Amino acid sequence: MALSHIYGPDLPAVFDGMKLAAVAAVLYVIVRCLNLNSPTAPPQTTYQDTLLSRYVLKSCPTLTREYIPPLLWGKSGHLQTALYGKMGRVNTPTPCGVRKFIPMQDGATATFDLFEPVKSHSTEDDITMVICPGIGNHSEQNYVRTFVDYSQRNGYRCAVLNHLGALPNVELTSPRMFTYGCTWEFGAMVGHIRRSFPQTQLVVVGFSLGGNIVCKFLGENQSNQDGVLCCISICQGYSALRAQETFLQWDQCRRLYNFVLADKMKKLILSHRRSFLSMASSRIDAADVNRLLTATSLLQIDDTIMRKFHSHSSLREYYEKESCVHYIHKVHVPLLLINSMDDPLVHHSLLAIPHTLAEKLPNVIFALTQHGGHMGFFEGAVLFPEPLSWLDKVIVEYSDSICHWRKNSCSNRTAPTST
Repeated sequence: MALSHIYGPDLPAVFDGMKLAAVAAVLYVIVRCLNLNSPTAPPQTTYQDTLLSRYVLKSCPTLTREYIPPLLWGKSGHLQTALYGKMGRVNTPTPCGVRKFIPMQDGATATFDLFEPVKSHSTEDDITMVICPGIGNHSEQNYVRTFVDYSQRNGYRCAVLNHLGALPNVELTSPRMFTYGCTWEFGAMVGHIRRSFPQTQLVVVGFSLGGNIVCKFLGENQSNQDGVLCCISICQGYSALRAQETFLQWDQCRRLYNFVLADKMKKLILSHRRSFLSMASSRIDAADVNRLLTATSLLQIDDTIMRKFHSHSSLREYYEKESCVHYIHKVHVPLLLINSMDDPLVHHSLLAIPHTLAEKLPNVIFALTQHGGHMGFFEGAVLFPEPLSWLDKVIVEYSDSICHWRKNSCSNRTAPTST
C-alpha cells in the first residue's frame, strides 16, 4: 500500500520529521565523537605542599590556567593525536644545529644534534636541555624542531638525541637499534655535553618513549643526576608490562594504534635488515626477520626482535628491566610528569603510577590535562592551531622557574650575613 494512502496530506511533514531526525542524529554523533560537550579546565595537579611546589605553580601560569584546545576538534584525543602524528606542529621553523657522532663500546654509533641558544638565559647561566624524543624519532621531527627553536629563543642550548637506527640514510655500525628503555645513547650524549661544557647545568626532557628513557637514566645511578636542574617527562606510560596489556584492547581504538605503530616499527627495522643479517655479532637471524614480516603488534615485534638486542630471555624480562617504574622513585631532582586524560595510547590505569609518586615525593609534580591526546596539546581559537603548543610553553616555563629557584637559593646561601 502506498505511503500516500496511509499518511495522506501529512506525508510531507513525515519526511520533514525524518530529515530533522537524521540531522539530529548526525549532529549527536559529531558532538560525541568530537567531545564538544567536554568542558575546558586547568590541568589537575598532584604535588606535596612545599616551598618549591608553591614557587613553581606561582611561576608557571600556563600550568595553572585553563588549557583551551581548538574548539571544533581539539577536544578529541584521537584528532589531537592524529594531527600530531601527521604534521607534528604547524609553521615549523628550521633551527640550525651541528650533528655529533659518538662511538659506543659495542661498536654502535650514537648521534645527536646540538643547537646553541640565540640569546642569553634570563638567569645569565649556561643551561643545556638534553632532549630524548619519542619512539623512532630524531631531531628532524617537526615537534622537536618547534620546541628546540622556542627553547633557543629563551636562552637554552639544546642537545637532541637521534634514536639509534631512526635517522634516514644513516647506517647502523652495530647490529642493534634503540629499545624501550636502553639509556646508553642518552647517557653518551649527556657525558659529551658535560665534557664539552663543564660549566653548564642540565634540564632533562623526554617525550613519550623518551620520557621512560630519561627517568630510567636518572634513577639508574645517583651520579647521573649531577648538575641536573630538573626533569620533564611527557606522555609516557611508566610501565611497559602494564602498557602492553592494555595495548591489545579495542578500548579507545588502542588496538588500531598498536597496529599502526607496529607497522612503523616494522618498516624501520626492515630498513636495517642488511646490518642485522650481515654482522657476525648479530642476535637477529633470517628466521627472526621472516617472523617480523607477519607481526601485527608491538608485542610481537618486541618478542621477535627488540628484546634480543640486549639478550633478554623473555618478553616479560625485557619489559620489566626497561621500564622506568622501577627507577623513577630514585630521581631526587625536581620532576614534572605530564599526561593527558584523553591520550588514546596511555591507558588511564597507568596514570596511578605518577599520581602516587607525586603524593609521596616532594620533588614531583604530576599535571594531568583534560584534553591534548598523545603529544598533541594544540592550542587555538576555533579551527586552526597555533604554531606553539601548550606543551612547548609549559616545559620552558617550568624549566625557567626551576632555574630561577636554584639561582635564588644559591644567592641566599652565599649572601654575607650582617652583624
